[in-house]
Amino acid sequence: MTKVLCTSVDHLPATLADGERAFTLFKSAKRAGVGTIAQGWRGSLKRKGFAPSAQAWDFVQFCLSVCAADLCCLRNTSADGWTRTIELTVGLHEPLRWAPWKAHVERMLKVLTGDYWTLHFVEGGVAPPNGRPQPLAHDCISLLSGGLDSLVGGIDLVTRGRRPAFVSQLAHEDSERQRRYATLLGGGATHMQWSHGINFTGSREPSTRGRSLAFYGFAVIAASKIAGQPVQVFVPENGFICVNPPLVPGRVSSLSTRTTHPLFIAMLQELLEVLGIGVRLELPYRFKTKGEMLRECTNQTLLNTVSSDSTSCGRYRTYNRTHCGRCVPCMIRRAAFLAWGHGRDRTTYAFPSLAGSDKSSGPDDPMAAALAVLSVREQGLDRFLGATLAFAAPGERGSYRRVLQAGFGELEALLQAEGLL
Repeated sequence: MTKVLCTSVDHLPATLADGERAFTLFKSAKRAGVGTIAQGWRGSLKRKGFAPSAQAWDFVQFCLSVCAADLCCLRNTSADGWTRTIELTVGLHEPLRWAPWKAHVERMLKVLTGDYWTLHFVEGGVAPPNGRPQPLAHDCISLLSGGLDSLVGGIDLVTRGRRPAFVSQLAHEDSERQRRYATLLGGGATHMQWSHGINFTGSREPSTRGRSLAFYGFAVIAASKIAGQPVQVFVPENGFICVNPPLVPGRVSSLSTRTTHPLFIAMLQELLEVLGIGVRLELPYRFKTKGEMLRECTNQTLLNTVSSDSTSCGRYRTYNRTHCGRCVPCMIRRAAFLAWGHGRDRTTYAFPSLAGSDKSSGPDDPMAAALAVLSVREQGLDRFLGATLAFAAPGERGSYRRVLQAGFGELEALLQAEGLL
């Protein structure tokens, strides 16, 4: 078990237990071996007129603390090379509010990261920024990552007359693209682009299954500046990736990312509600494939102009800010462009053809996709999925099944076009 403590500088103990990792929130302890989370961010929020409720601010402190633990606890040191056991102590401004929901939050993190979490909510959080309130003239929040789905989501909201404020998590390879899209969609002036700012010495865990929590934390802070409750926070992600069914038996659970999985989102929404945070998480495309999102986008001219510039690749940084073309997100992207119409995909891929693409290292994703498509063909979708849709309410299960069937259909068309099937 790895122990991690995240607290304010004032509550940092003089000595730490053997092997315990520690982080201070928003301010550096200037102490060897102690990491820092979002240094200076609280002061920046205050200067910009943010005055979130204590509940919203504690939610952010929790999210950032989970991200820190996720980054500093290495999976390759665990018994199976993946599943970790993490004991996280989080300093909060109002810890008693969280105490009754400890087990719920532990289960929620298990869904997200696949690890076993033990949580302790204690005194020691930083007080929320008390800026002079400056409400935004917007009616919702939309997450803007620089990816294709979030681009479609932003276009659809604006075209339909909504006034979204865009929230981005800074990513070295996507930050300029995020700003460009926000400006293009008319949200440049109120585009909130933040980083978790987690710094520490030592190795970093690259799987980052918990990173999305920072994104949701940022959305809650942004929503605190919008009048009216609850504030809708749109999470634009296609339904195939939301559910992210394991393509082969070895990719069960969090080996396939659960960032926008409906079960995780439902558990996160329940937590927000019991804490009294007026935010409503929306998955508007959970019943649409990526190809359907492209075909049905409400401004086809604009989408066709900028869509190929968006990023989808799971190994974008590895390939020097170029789409690899062969990871699962790249294949789903390519399949979506193919479903949208020939000639629309002007993306540069490191491997322009899936046939004969060099596996190099890591999982053989084209082979996994081909095996999955063949299994669906031979067994039928229901047998292939097994209990994958057990999370869904009976009234929605058919819709999730349809989007997965259509998603596998798009993948099959790509693999056939590329000569793999």
